[in-house]
Amino acid sequence: MTKRFFLTLIAIASVICGSTMHAQNSIAFVNSLELINSLPDKKSATERLNKLSDNYKHELQIMQNEYNKKYSDFITYQESLAESIKLRRMQELTDLENRIQNFTKLAQKDIEEHEQLLLDPIKVKINDAVKAVGIEQNFSVIYDLDDSGIIFISPNAVDANLMVKAKLGVR
Repeated sequence: MTKRFFLTLIAIASVICGSTMHAQNSIAFVNSLELINSLPDKKSATERLNKLSDNYKHELQIMQNEYNKKYSDFITYQESLAESIKLRRMQELTDLENRIQNFTKLAQKDIEEHEQLLLDPIKVKINDAVKAVGIEQNFSVIYDLDDSGIIFISPNAVDANLMVKAKLGVR
């Protein structure tokens, strides 16, 4: 009877250990920022965003040069200007400052919108690959290390980045 009890106890311990090991292996993690940066799509998106940003910088530089010239002329000749001309030129400078500020805000908004339009499909592609790897590898959970909400990762967790990169066709 004790031998039977002992064998039953071993069988229960094996089941518990086996299910614990299985549960630990069903958790994996990825780093979505690393995955995004590994895709050729990201490079193309970055190049397009840089070009757009350069165009806005160029236009802003033209506006800034115009402002600097008008400001320099105003400072140089203000003593000799009639009061009405002086007031009109001060108003022109103020208007130009406002145009520069509005242009800067609109440029920033446009760049952010383009960034979202270019990166959203990349994020969807990665999410689809992560889901496919999760299903194929029978993971219960795949955590994203780029999410600052993660504070603990088991040393037994599986890094699924290589598998997701393989699924995406990148190294």
